[in-house]
Amino acid sequence: MEFSDVADFFPILLKGAIVTVQITVGALILSTLLGLVLALMKLSPVTLFSTTASTVINVIRGLPIIVQLFYIYFVIPELGIQLSAFQASIIGLGIAYSAYQAENFRAGIEAIDAGQVEAAKSIGMKGRLIMRRVVFPQAIRIALPPYGNTSVMILKDSSLASTITVAEMTRAGQLIAASTFQNTTVYTMVALMYLALSLPLIFGVNRLERYFSKSSKGAGK
Repeated sequence: MEFSDVADFFPILLKGAIVTVQITVGALILSTLLGLVLALMKLSPVTLFSTTASTVINVIRGLPIIVQLFYIYFVIPELGIQLSAFQASIIGLGIAYSAYQAENFRAGIEAIDAGQVEAAKSIGMKGRLIMRRVVFPQAIRIALPPYGNTSVMILKDSSLASTITVAEMTRAGQLIAASTFQNTTVYTMVALMYLALSLPLIFGVNRLERYFSKSSKGAGK
């Protein structure tokens, strides 16, 4: 590995890294919104809503992410909906991870003691107010650590966007390696750049887990 090669390749990989971050942020936002909707539907007392949400979650989790990306990028346009590779990657990853986000949110909501809900009802609070004032604040704290883990997974799986020609970091590395044959240098740089993006997220997740673990122990005393 020569420094001159690193200096030449880094600007190209950096552009790919920016696209990787954009895909990750877009997919994270989409998966969060869809996941919250699916979680609330699954917890709904209305059978139609809960059954529909459970079915959607199971179908999404049962399909490989790469297959979902291919379907959105290659099949959806045949139905008259034109998407760029970048848009398809965000939508595909967002939908794929919405199922996991839904389970994170559902677990957080179900972890709230039913006695707190009953106490809120006893002082005249209604359903939506209870969710906003009592359930959601605590559920968010419980769901944050697994939510952080899911964020890291989305970042790593953003590399799958390279399969539909998105010029993110992995794709940039593939193109450089194909033209220069500097496989060791290129893919070592790609690996290190993914670590540089992932490690702060992993560190933050670990901090959250320790923080909430201490908070729960303190509350139990």
